[in-house]
Amino acid sequence: MRLFELLLLLSNIGLFALTVLLKKGRGKISVFVASGIATLLLVIHCTVEGYRVQLFFPYCITIIFLAISGYSYFKKTSQKKIPRFMLGSANTAIALMLVVTAGLMYAFPVFKLPEPTGEFKVGTQTLHFVDTKREEIFDEAREGKRELMVQVWYPAQAGTGKYAPFIPDPQILRYMAGNYGLPGFTLQHLKYVSSHAYSGAEVSSAQASYPLILANPGFGSSRFLHTSQAENLASHGYIVAVIDHTYNTFATEFPDGRITTSTTNDLFSPDHDYRTESGNRDKLGKVLTDDVAFTLDQFELIQSGRIPSDLKGRINLGHVGVFGHSIGGATAYDASYDPRITVGIDLDGALYRLREREGLRKPFLFMNSQSEFERLKMVKDNHAYTEAELKRMGNTREWMDQVTEDKKVELERMRETVDVGGQSLYIDNTEHLNFTDVQFISPIFKILGVTGKIAPERVNSVINAYMLDFFDIYLKDQGGILMKGPDSRFPEAKFVTSLL
Repeated sequence: MRLFELLLLLSNIGLFALTVLLKKGRGKISVFVASGIATLLLVIHCTVEGYRVQLFFPYCITIIFLAISGYSYFKKTSQKKIPRFMLGSANTAIALMLVVTAGLMYAFPVFKLPEPTGEFKVGTQTLHFVDTKREEIFDEAREGKRELMVQVWYPAQAGTGKYAPFIPDPQILRYMAGNYGLPGFTLQHLKYVSSHAYSGAEVSSAQASYPLILANPGFGSSRFLHTSQAENLASHGYIVAVIDHTYNTFATEFPDGRITTSTTNDLFSPDHDYRTESGNRDKLGKVLTDDVAFTLDQFELIQSGRIPSDLKGRINLGHVGVFGHSIGGATAYDASYDPRITVGIDLDGALYRLREREGLRKPFLFMNSQSEFERLKMVKDNHAYTEAELKRMGNTREWMDQVTEDKKVELERMRETVDVGGQSLYIDNTEHLNFTDVQFISPIFKILGVTGKIAPERVNSVINAYMLDFFDIYLKDQGGILMKGPDSRFPEAKFVTSLL
């Protein structure tokens, strides 16, 4: 909650209290002065912080109080007596508006992202790539090649000026709101949320080059919902490129102003049988995996100077990692078969293309939510679902039998990676979206169970610590303490080698 919007709300509460508590005639000057103060706070708030729809009622209350109190103060003749019923109704309406406003400010805060923990300042820039070798298959309305927007975070020289905004393209906020079933204007205040990175800052000269990490958002997500993770890794000396997988995001804006939205959900339908759904997921996964390979190709061209960029010569292509969330985590696993990629991390993502090749024989970290761990444990324990459980999940027994069959293969893939230096763990009291910055957008998500019981700031610090430690081992030949087993600093992290 920002300072002046809080003060504006408190001034409105004060105005309301003055009109209710002070006797007629005695509060005329006080109300007029208080209205002036509230109006001043309103002007400062709108000028310095920016207006937002959640404060619509205080804006109206402030203006109405100023008009009425000003008229009452300067008018010479006595006022007509307002009927008690009308006065009571007005007071009740104002009280309700103030309560609703307080609730909206709590539910939709202009939050602050966690600060990066590394020694480097962070810079960011956005790149536009076109894959001339691939046709776009997810847009039937136009013929064209596969295009990607990729946001890069990197170690920077001491920055100057303001931080870049958390939301790079404010126009996409209405699509984001729609993605969560909210009116388009609901999340417009997120344009005021700041990141901790400087736009276009110069790359730090502290090192000759930095390891590259490619990152993948989940289904219907967006690159900026991994800002806190990318910033933290960049502050510790990594170049982090988060890929907006076009048509798999809720919205992506391109340099020419075009905005694409999610169409990949058309692949999935409750009318499909399990194998059709699984096949469509593999089809989508193949495109996402190819996006990673293509993006890595582009960074090779940047490194050599064939694509102009101030990142030229600063990328350590001998040390490349990948991570992702949900289907983006599965993408990280699938993309890791590329011999150019050294190591990867899957954040709560079920794997795809399980049977198309042998298991991945390189270090990989599986970091799951408690919910996903419990589902995997049920598979490991050969849990027999009751009819009541199947009904609650909305699945048939045939469907769940096929899910279990695939999950057993997935567990085998996880076991193979642990055997070659990988690791598997889950974080206590977490849900699927705790692995993204969605958890900071509204505390209501926690109340609804969309995110877990753990505090967003806490789980973010745990995830970042384990991601950094794992990448440090294989991309910098350092760290590794957290991968040795339970650590008293992070009791929420539970190793699950026994599951495998």
